[in-house]
Amino acid sequence: MSSALPATIEDTLALLNQGDYIADRSLATTLFLALRMGRPLFLEGEAGVGKTEIAKVLSKALGRRLVRLQCYEGLDVSSAVYEWNYSRQMIEIRLAEAAGKVDRDKLAMDVMSKDFLIERPLLQALRSDENGPPVLLIDELDRTDEPFEAYLLEILSDYQITIPEIGTIKAAHPPIVIITSNRTREIHDALKRRCLYHWVDYPTAARELQIVTTKLPGINRQLSQQLVAFVQKLREQDLFKLPGVAETLDWADALTQLDKVALDGDTIDNTLGALLKYQDDIAKIRGSEAAQLLEQVKQELARLDSGRT
Repeated sequence: MSSALPATIEDTLALLNQGDYIADRSLATTLFLALRMGRPLFLEGEAGVGKTEIAKVLSKALGRRLVRLQCYEGLDVSSAVYEWNYSRQMIEIRLAEAAGKVDRDKLAMDVMSKDFLIERPLLQALRSDENGPPVLLIDELDRTDEPFEAYLLEILSDYQITIPEIGTIKAAHPPIVIITSNRTREIHDALKRRCLYHWVDYPTAARELQIVTTKLPGINRQLSQQLVAFVQKLREQDLFKLPGVAETLDWADALTQLDKVALDGDTIDNTLGALLKYQDDIAKIRGSEAAQLLEQVKQELARLDSGRT
């Protein structure tokens, strides 16, 4: 584990592999450039394809503190940047009053000092430590509203925050910023222009198989091949929510817990809840549709095996 940034694209791939993140070269190149240029990395893609995991792997591999801002509708400055510790301020005021002589101007300055400030993620991310600037993960930005997006744009321009009662707090060294979006709404172009952009797609079958065997090294080889091929087939279906890599790993883990070494119709029907998260999707796949997809999977894998021999 080193706090030094990767020097090449190959080093970036190795850094991600060190954290068991199997990335393609395109993603590694964009990440490398974002780190070298000191630019935020904006990652878009469907839920469950591994966008958030990139920030976690970076934090762990570089030995940097991870600061996560989980976005949601109605997120405001007091939750994202800072707020005052009002209860502690009131206690301080009452203690001063109980002591008798009170200099109101001095007391007002005292209770509006840094000692009474509660730092939220965006302010925390401006603080470096001995390991270097932290990794700031702004997760699911598309869940917030446009006014907060505009405020974030201002922060990412200069990496500084102005608190009227204290002054301006500026990062000595900008944090590594990873922004994710599931694209439930479009993010404004002004913010995207501040970032390097990458669309994180569903992995190919080969890469998804590598992800499964890396995350679950004890999984049966035949089972891993069948379940990855089945998930790949599912993503060709007209479903409300296609399964992401996270769901593939959940399903693989569930099948391993059941000591399965191969897929069968009953097992698929009984475990679809680990893979699909909407009843309409489960009802559509369960039964004959699942059996048909499984048969296609077995035939394709058999052809691949015969081709190798």
